[in-house]
Amino acid sequence: MAEASQVETRQRPWWLLVTAGILAVVVGAILLWAPAKYKVDTYLILVALLGIYFLIQGILDLVSMFVDHSMWGWKLFIGIVSIVAGLAVLAYPIASAVTLPRVFALVLGFWGLFYGTILLIMAFRGGGWGAGILGALGIIFGIILIANYSVPGMGLSTIWAFAITAFLGGFVLIYQGFKQRSD
Repeated sequence: MAEASQVETRQRPWWLLVTAGILAVVVGAILLWAPAKYKVDTYLILVALLGIYFLIQGILDLVSMFVDHSMWGWKLFIGIVSIVAGLAVLAYPIASAVTLPRVFALVLGFWGLFYGTILLIMAFRGGGWGAGILGALGIIFGIILIANYSVPGMGLSTIWAFAITAFLGGFVLIYQGFKQRSD
């Protein structure tokens, strides 16, 4: 049986990492520092941006599957889950923001847990330390949300936690992409 360091796995193309990183930084920055006159409007915008992020991240995961065929089953699974989550949030933004914040936080928690686990597996199979850091952040993010999904106000807290994770994780992805390009 081969050790994790001995398994040859191609990394995602550098441009895909940089693109995902820039997207994550932009979405994270908007979620953290968007000016708002009305809290309700801002919250709905944040939920819509989160849905767009999930949708685009799912598409990028599917593109990655065609570029690098290793672990294609996991990439297909997480890509489809991300796209479905993004479409659900975009189709029902008011329900996601107002009537179902607890379920929304729970779904986001499971998404973070699954996505983080997959990134950690990819990191141990040669995906780089950037995938490992994002995986660990995703798992922590998921566990916090799952453990506290019934707390009042968790919907807004979810957006803040996601914003910080996306903003910081985006810089890690950009750095990892350019580092991979120079190697």
